[in-house]
Amino acid sequence: MHLELMMSSSFSIFRVGISLVMLCIFYKSAGDVLPELSPHKYFSTLQPGKASLAYFCQADSPSTSVLLEELNEAVKPLLDYGISVAKVNCVKEETSKYCGKEKDVMKAYLFRGHILLREFPTDALFDVNAVVAHVLFALLFNEVKYISTWEDVQNVENALKGKANIVFSYVRAIGTSEHRAVMEAAFVYGTTYQFVLTTEIAVLERIGPEDIEYAHLYFFHCKPLLDLTQQCQRTLMQQPLTTLNIHRFIKIMEAPLLTEVAEDPQQVSTVHLQLGLPLVFIVSQRATYEADRRTAEWAAWRLLGKAGVLLLLRDLLEVNIPQHANVVFKGEEGVPVEFLVLHDIDLLIARVESNAHIEETGEDEGDIQDDEVAETVYRDRKRQLPLEVTVELTEETFNMTVMASDSVVLFYAGWEAVSMAFLQSFIDVAIKLKGTSSMLLSRINCGDWSDTCTKQNVTEFPVVKMYKGGKNPVSYTGMLGTEDLIKFIQLNRISCPVNITSVQEAEEYLLGVLHEDLISYSSVSVLGIFSPTMKTAKEDFIEAGNYLKGWVITGIYSEDDVLILSKKYAATLPALLLARHKEGKIDSIPLANTHTQDIVQIIRSALLETFPEITVENLPAYLRLQKPLLILFSDGNINHNYKKAILDLVKQKHLDSLIPCWLNLKNTPAGRGILQVYFDTLPPLPCLVLVNLHSDGQVFAFPSDQSITEQNLFLWLKKLKAGLQSHITILSAQEWKPPLPAYDFLSMMDASASQYSTSEAPENSKETDVQENDKKQHEDKSAVRKEPTETLRIKRWNRSNWFKEAEISFKHDKEL
Repeated sequence: MHLELMMSSSFSIFRVGISLVMLCIFYKSAGDVLPELSPHKYFSTLQPGKASLAYFCQADSPSTSVLLEELNEAVKPLLDYGISVAKVNCVKEETSKYCGKEKDVMKAYLFRGHILLREFPTDALFDVNAVVAHVLFALLFNEVKYISTWEDVQNVENALKGKANIVFSYVRAIGTSEHRAVMEAAFVYGTTYQFVLTTEIAVLERIGPEDIEYAHLYFFHCKPLLDLTQQCQRTLMQQPLTTLNIHRFIKIMEAPLLTEVAEDPQQVSTVHLQLGLPLVFIVSQRATYEADRRTAEWAAWRLLGKAGVLLLLRDLLEVNIPQHANVVFKGEEGVPVEFLVLHDIDLLIARVESNAHIEETGEDEGDIQDDEVAETVYRDRKRQLPLEVTVELTEETFNMTVMASDSVVLFYAGWEAVSMAFLQSFIDVAIKLKGTSSMLLSRINCGDWSDTCTKQNVTEFPVVKMYKGGKNPVSYTGMLGTEDLIKFIQLNRISCPVNITSVQEAEEYLLGVLHEDLISYSSVSVLGIFSPTMKTAKEDFIEAGNYLKGWVITGIYSEDDVLILSKKYAATLPALLLARHKEGKIDSIPLANTHTQDIVQIIRSALLETFPEITVENLPAYLRLQKPLLILFSDGNINHNYKKAILDLVKQKHLDSLIPCWLNLKNTPAGRGILQVYFDTLPPLPCLVLVNLHSDGQVFAFPSDQSITEQNLFLWLKKLKAGLQSHITILSAQEWKPPLPAYDFLSMMDASASQYSTSEAPENSKETDVQENDKKQHEDKSAVRKEPTETLRIKRWNRSNWFKEAEISFKHDKEL
């Protein structure tokens, strides 16, 4: 049923008397969706009972394409609620107080007819969800009560006992997608139920023991309550807060709690089944009818919102039900029913929930969102960040600041969850480097200064760029955390490759004396040694060193006496000398016939440890090697003897085809879940397994009754190679793809370690912009190439496409 059909006529008339007037700045029309009118023409079309959302534009102001784009996307959903939209061009020939002055452009106004209802800052209207949510929230001030304390909840509940039911919702913040969904539901059901909204997590904590980190919606069953001293029964909606899910949930709440039937369960259909929930039939007979009904009612309350419960009268049936069966389970239409024997309500609940879990794994992944980051930001919203430790930049101060001093600039969006989460890490970096670094840490909010960000080729958020010595800025592409960013900043204090001028200086460099204060950030120092005539090889190495700036210390020596180093370290020129400071050794690698990308790959591989502790951060780097993993799981630090046994096999070249590593469950708790996938139940620790992720997915376990020694491990691996060991499980070959391209975090992690793709020839200067960035350490070409505003909008700001498929699906369901 279409939503408008559910509205009363009087309620509809009240809603359509709305005008939202937004003071804005000039923008070239984004399309033919918004009609363009003069102020006089626009106001002449306004009539009582007609709603209008007007966007006033000044022709002599800079562009705010982002705001207009989001408003443009809100045109159609607002039209569904009777609100038309127009763009009004302010002209000198006509005057209007809504055209305003430059200082007034950051406000928006909500009108009913010509009466002002509400005033908004435009940064609150950061996307289509925020626009629709704020408009409906202001319109539904009688239908939706906003509360901030637990006492407010109790007062509303006590007032409605025996009269009406309550739809209570907690959202992270006003203007989110969840807030919009609640407002759209309130527009339809506001005359039937009292909607209550809060953004206070303390209120949610008082209602139930559920995970309080996510948006919640409860149905308070207050209307059937006869004893006004009792608390209203509450049912939690288990699904994410979307308009369609809330609509389904309320429809289920309206259905009878328990229904008696006396027909073939295979032929029975209720609203629960139509809305995707299973049916549970409690089989009853005359002798136990009263007890069975009490049991069914109790089960119905426990399963409310999860399944429909019916009392099946066996004595009146014309079909046979197995005598031993006391429960009939119907999962969906057209599928044979299951006859079960369950003597415990908890078993029945578990059976329903296990079925729901199976269905959830097949849901449309397009609805999945990066909730954990957003929830963390919201949970920490009251934490006062010492923003004064960084310099806030604007359009006027940006160029002056980055030209006057070496600067690290964070480009972020104040409305975006990942940006706000990383802002906390950025502030922590500024605090830790205070007084120890000459770099100026600064930040610019691209939500306020989108033109400046566009000019700096910022097409996604958050982004960190380093501006140094008037050269092209270098983009930081590492993990969004404190330690990695500090490493990047500190290692960029020196210009790599470092030009070494004498053998003595080269020795000091290799011993870690030359840049001793940076050794803690780079455990490997790389020295390229060349004869003076090796021009091409030196150019390739210098390019590789520039590319790896911020990740490893590189140096170059090319004097006439370079043969002294060549003989000492048994290196054939040209060559790399790798000084591993933790291990106290220096390795040499020949560079004959190698190009820039080969050198980058060699150095990157050299940075990997021989027997590493696997973490979330470094796992992609080792998976990229495409070798089976030999993982030692431990609950804490590993035994020294185990480590020695594995390292001895490494030295003997027995593990060349594997990646020996270990995983500390205390540092990486996700390892417990991994072991449960391998073994079903958590095995005794330590536990050694071999996982072949890149071919057949087989998992082999080292015998738990054997100690991990060099000999036992060698024999076990020998049996594996001969095919004499059986696997304990085979991992699914299903590819785990991100729900949306912007959530492809593994690719982002890969990019931080392998930006220089071996498939791209650095000599090819006619590649795309992205490849140009790869070629030269992500150096921006803002001096010669400006990315248009449309690119910024498409790549990051315009998230509307994410919602279009959901809107189409929802409208299809409404028509059905």
